[in-house]
Amino acid sequence: MSDFLIRRDDLREVHWAEQPPAPLADGCARLKVDAFALTANNVTYATFGDAMKYWDFFPASDPAFGRVPVWGFATVEESKAEGVTEGQRVYGYLPISDRFDVQPSKVGKASFIDGAAHRQPMAAIYNTYIFTAADPSYDAESEAQQMLFRPLFTTGWMIDDSLMETGDPIPETVVISSASSKTALALAHCLKQRGTVDTVALTSKGNKSFVESTGLYGRVRTYADADRLHARGLTAFVDFLGRPTLTADVHNALKDRLVRSLVIGVTDWEGNRAPIQLPDPQPEFFFVPTYAAERTKQLGASTLNAKLGQSLLSFYKASRKFVKPKQAKGHEAISSAWLKTLDADVSPASGLILTP
Repeated sequence: MSDFLIRRDDLREVHWAEQPPAPLADGCARLKVDAFALTANNVTYATFGDAMKYWDFFPASDPAFGRVPVWGFATVEESKAEGVTEGQRVYGYLPISDRFDVQPSKVGKASFIDGAAHRQPMAAIYNTYIFTAADPSYDAESEAQQMLFRPLFTTGWMIDDSLMETGDPIPETVVISSASSKTALALAHCLKQRGTVDTVALTSKGNKSFVESTGLYGRVRTYADADRLHARGLTAFVDFLGRPTLTADVHNALKDRLVRSLVIGVTDWEGNRAPIQLPDPQPEFFFVPTYAAERTKQLGASTLNAKLGQSLLSFYKASRKFVKPKQAKGHEAISSAWLKTLDADVSPASGLILTP
């Protein structure tokens, strides 16, 4: 069995570790990783690996290193778990490994939960493995889009819902940083579908043309323009970049028009994140599992999943116009892809789909 290990205090120090497979324990299943997506979202997992316990999902034998989670497909290679059979295919949270073991619990027709003790403190959304044969959102022709966008679109959709359905007050304008990132694109898509929200993209000079080409944003500005932002009416700021100086520029430019400031991710993972004193509203960290649980209680799981699923399928189709999957296979290719993702050296028009 092979695992991709990342040094927890130096994300550029990586290697593959090989070890012979242990006999599969009773009640467990061994999954072979088929393919997964690698995006800036996975860099956020590693950056917050200690603070948000992302390293705890798939512990490494050497505590100095971690196994970053990714989203993708896997096939049951061997099973000693009731209700889970060899050959079944699942979608879910995976390590960057060729194989890994799970302890299926709450096995149903549609999914199972990894019941391993170390994963129980984590949100259920991360521990659920969905059988593709029973997944209403699965489309064989959209596998790449599902790996790239399903979890990221869910985040974008939940942010949109938080701003426009449960927000108080509801903004007329939404400013989005790291606007070329895939979660930002998903959020912009949701806001555009409403037809009533002005969106302002903040991006680097190098990505400005790409962001404009998506057609998802009303206006596109570079980070250098952030201190001169203009917005229509009440405004929300959704921050995927995680650069305090940019946040300060946005807050100071928008002044009392700014009614919410949400922190989602850290695409600028190496930047200086020392806090800067800001005028209100103070930034709030948006954690999807917590918000999703609240909305599930309010709407019911079936209603929420139906609304989300319908939007998700429409975005799969739309995303093909501006993001093309880029396939690569093997340990060397994965190591290279990780380092390029760290350095933001992957075109926003490409979506990395990797196979061990």
